[in-house]
Amino acid sequence: MDKKEFRDWSRRAADWGVDYRSSLRDRPVRPAIAPGDIFRSIEESPPETAEPMEKIFADFETKIVPGMTHWQHPRFFAYFPANAAPVSVVAEYLVSAMAAQCMLWQTSPAATELETRIVDWMRQALGLPEGFSGVIQDSASSATLAAVLTMRERALDWQGNRQGLAGQAKLRVYCSNQVHTSIDRAIWVAGIGEENLIRIPVTGRFRAMDTAALEAAIIADREAGLLPAGIVACVGGTSTGGTDDIAAVAAVAKRHGLYLHVDAAWAGSAMICPEYRHFWAGVESADSIVFNPHKWLGAQFDCSIQFVSQPEDLVRTLAIKPDYLKTRGHDGIINYSEWSVPLGRRFCALKLWFLLRAHGLEGLRKMIRNHVAWSEGLAARLAGEADFEFVTEPMLSLFSFRHRAPQGADPDEHNLRLVDAINTDGRIYLTQTRVDGRVAIRFQAGQFETTAGDIDAAFDVVTEIARRLTIEATN
Repeated sequence: MDKKEFRDWSRRAADWGVDYRSSLRDRPVRPAIAPGDIFRSIEESPPETAEPMEKIFADFETKIVPGMTHWQHPRFFAYFPANAAPVSVVAEYLVSAMAAQCMLWQTSPAATELETRIVDWMRQALGLPEGFSGVIQDSASSATLAAVLTMRERALDWQGNRQGLAGQAKLRVYCSNQVHTSIDRAIWVAGIGEENLIRIPVTGRFRAMDTAALEAAIIADREAGLLPAGIVACVGGTSTGGTDDIAAVAAVAKRHGLYLHVDAAWAGSAMICPEYRHFWAGVESADSIVFNPHKWLGAQFDCSIQFVSQPEDLVRTLAIKPDYLKTRGHDGIINYSEWSVPLGRRFCALKLWFLLRAHGLEGLRKMIRNHVAWSEGLAARLAGEADFEFVTEPMLSLFSFRHRAPQGADPDEHNLRLVDAINTDGRIYLTQTRVDGRVAIRFQAGQFETTAGDIDAAFDVVTEIARRLTIEATN
């Protein structure tokens, strides 16, 4: 591709992106295809000779796009959002064009220094105290792994990386059953073992860890000769928004000298609004915090920020400094590859810089406040319908509900059929979960361009399809 073709196709791709985003409301949120359809449409072997871009682009439009789930659709109410505000997309064009590998200060000084500044902007925006520093990780999974590795090393007096885990005391990590499965994976990868991830019972509306049970488990493990290493607390868990009492958990962690990691991957974005910060009161006592600007703030994936109170512990756990990675002649600089598991790093700070400047914190606060208010309104409307019931009340913009099954029908099967029918219809997209062993339907509002009208559409679709299934079941 020569310079002219590069320019022409870059423009065409950008134009396509604008047209695509403008057309999303006219598309089903999830594609109506069968497994294997796309695979079979792609040639079995790679081409021996170059193909024209016209043909490649045409195949993209006819073979790939129809098989995509549209995560930027304003009626995407499943999972959590993976937002990409248009200004963030523009910044990603620039990142892709420069294609820098930002692993060290010397490999891209501007990337390192902008990251340092932007992470501190976000610290201020979330109301975290001075003293926290941080790093942009690719995802909350990577941030959580880094935190678990750090708690492991600290508990083992920094000997785990050097000596391995064989012959060491058996480590224990504590959490509730509301945490994301990335915590399980971090425990696997860190070599701690699934059996040593201790699930603490939950209590109350927000399914918070029972701190008395937490403390009892720590004491019992110590008495049994085991080695408690850390606690993973959550704010806004994936299933139903489970949220721990961070201040109470932090007090237990402090009494027993344990590392505390707080997973606020989704809900952390809402903390730019001061009125929601009570959900993580006490977070200033955490050793590590993760939140994902790529979920609710609008930064294109991937962009996850890990804040740490003692960065030297993270660096001591993860840094490897061979001669070829040293920056000669400069002392005291930050090399963020020493703060993360991967060596390679993208220039993720640029899209946050563009995003925060283009929207301002007030613009982002307005979006989040709207989502919360609209979700609460939808929950109230559904609760007012005779055949619907709350399962979990709204936590920010997330709640769960059930539809009453027709007489003689299995309630779980009925609600799974309802979710499938809604998603097959295509106008909105929802997901299911289980609460106390029973199926519930999740709803969360969070897509960057969602409007109040899209929430009204969700109510219409859910009630219309539920009525239809009930009629079909009783005839």
